[in-house]
Amino acid sequence: MANTDAPENWWREFVTATPPRTGKLAVVRKDGSPHVSPVWLDLDGSTVVFTTHLDSVKGRSITRDGRISLCLDDERPPFAFVTITGRAEVDDDPEQVRYWAGRIGGRYMGAARANEYAERNGGPGEVVVRVRDARVVAKEGVAE
Repeated sequence: MANTDAPENWWREFVTATPPRTGKLAVVRKDGSPHVSPVWLDLDGSTVVFTTHLDSVKGRSITRDGRISLCLDDERPPFAFVTITGRAEVDDDPEQVRYWAGRIGGRYMGAARANEYAERNGGPGEVVVRVRDARVVAKEGVAE
């Protein structure tokens, strides 16, 4: 992953900050129009990971096309953002889905609720999405 205008690992800290930021996921619909939706996410090393349902707009777009773009931002001065563009890889292994649904749910809603989110978002039709061959653009202090 490439990184610009920020220290080498700054983007990872930004993506995994507490409290967590919601990612804005952009995909291309079948008719070529854009679709943006919020996603909860986490990192597995340098790989961005999130879950979705295969029957959602984002799930159908990812399985059909695979290209995605994510943006996370800090809306407070001096402002900062990270964009991640790459190819989505889908994993429907039930153990992986349940693990990541719980890990990500716990990250956003608190560790005490991790099992609840593993159950809720770890069922049939849910998948783990990993962003491969990602290009990262990270900028901090963009208002300077």
